[in-house]
Amino acid sequence: MVLPNFEENLHKYAKLLVAKGINVQPGDWVKMTINVDQAPLARLITKEAYALGAEKVIVKWSDDEITKEHYLNQPLEVLTNIPDYEIQESEDHVLNHRVSRLSILSSDPGLLNEVDPAKVAQYQKVAGKAFHAQRKATQNDDLKWTVAAAAGAGWAATVFPNLATSEEQVDALWDQIFKTCRVYAEDPIAAWDQHKQTLDEKAEKLNEIQFDALHYTAPGTDLTLGLPKNHIWASAGSVNPKGEEFLANMPTEEVFTAPDTRRMDGVVRSTKPLSYAGTLIEGIEVHFKDGKIVDISAEKGDEAIKKLVFDNEGGTGLGEVALVPDPSPISQSGIIFFNTLFDENASNHLAIGSAYPTTIQGGTKMSQEELQQHGMNTGTVHVDFMIGSNEMNIDGIKQDGTVVPIFRNGDWAI
Repeated sequence: MVLPNFEENLHKYAKLLVAKGINVQPGDWVKMTINVDQAPLARLITKEAYALGAEKVIVKWSDDEITKEHYLNQPLEVLTNIPDYEIQESEDHVLNHRVSRLSILSSDPGLLNEVDPAKVAQYQKVAGKAFHAQRKATQNDDLKWTVAAAAGAGWAATVFPNLATSEEQVDALWDQIFKTCRVYAEDPIAAWDQHKQTLDEKAEKLNEIQFDALHYTAPGTDLTLGLPKNHIWASAGSVNPKGEEFLANMPTEEVFTAPDTRRMDGVVRSTKPLSYAGTLIEGIEVHFKDGKIVDISAEKGDEAIKKLVFDNEGGTGLGEVALVPDPSPISQSGIIFFNTLFDENASNHLAIGSAYPTTIQGGTKMSQEELQQHGMNTGTVHVDFMIGSNEMNIDGIKQDGTVVPIFRNGDWAI
C-alpha cells in the first residue's frame, strides 16, 4: 500500500462508519459483514465500536473465491437449502437485539459471471424469503444500518484496468472511497453534517409540493411515474424508533421516495452497468404499461435481468425513484464503479421491487395490504439501476396538471 497516510485515513474511515454511519450507542449490538481480505478494516471497526460502548460486535466473514466455488459446485437443492439455525439467528438479531448492521462491500462485480444465472437467481429468491424479517426491519428503519465499501483487488481491477499493478489499482479505489466518503476532510463528521443539510433542503422542497407524478425524458427514455398521496422524499439521514439518526449509505448523494407502482407508463434506458448478485448487466431497456414492467432486456446479462423481474414477487413493479444531480462528485469523477452503492450516487436511478415503508406517511405501521392499497410495492427484492445523465430532464406534475421543472440537463432546476 503506497497511498499517502493510508493507515491514518483507514482509521478515520472506521471511526466515521461507526460514529456517523451506524451511530453506535452504549449497549448496542453490532453485526458487520465483510470480506476476509478486509480484516485490517474489520479490526479497526470492532475497536471503534467497543470504544463507543457497543456491548457485542459480531463479524460475519466472506471470501470471494469460496463463494464462487459454492455456486459452481453445490447442487441447487443444497445451495438453496438455507439452514433453520441461520434464519433463527437472523430473526433473533432483529427481534430481540435490534442489532445495528454494517455491510462492507468489496467483491469483484463479475464474480459469478461463470455461474448459471438461473442458479444465482434461485438462491437470491430463496434467501429473500428466508431473511424476510431482516429485510423488513431494515426497510422500516427498525434498526440502524449502513452500507459502505472497501477496496477489494478484483473490484479495483475492474474499475481501473489500465493501471499497471494490483497495488496501484487498490490504491486508486481506496482513494476514491476516501474522497466520496469525505474522509479527507479535517473533520469528516462535520463534513457529513453539512452535506446532509444540503440534501435535506431539496427533500423539504419536494415534500412541500407533493407532486402527483414525474415525467422523465432523455435519449431512449420517455417515462411517467405516478407518486402516492402523502409520499415522503427522504435524503441522507434515517432515524430508528429510539430517535437515533444513522446514514444508510456511505457515500450518498440522493434524494428519494417511492413511486405509485400502479401508475407507470413508458420506456427507460439505463446509463450505467448494474452489478447484481455477482453478474454484470449492461444496456438495460425497460418498457412499462399500466403499472407493470411488460418487457425488459439487456445487451449483457439479459437472462439475469429477466429472471430478476419476472421470477420474483413484485419484480414487475418499482419501489424507489431517486434524484441525483449529474454534477455530483461521483458523477464528475468520470469513473464507472460497477457497484450500485457508488454508481447510483452518480445518477438518477430506479429500483425494481419493494418500496421503503418510510417513504409514505404512516407506512411503517401499515400492513402489506395497506401499503399495496397506497400504491407501494411490497415485493421480495430491491435492486437499483441507473438511468441518469447530463441529457435527462424531469418534470413534476401537480394534481391540477401544472408542470414544474425539477431537473434540466441532469441538474436541479427546483
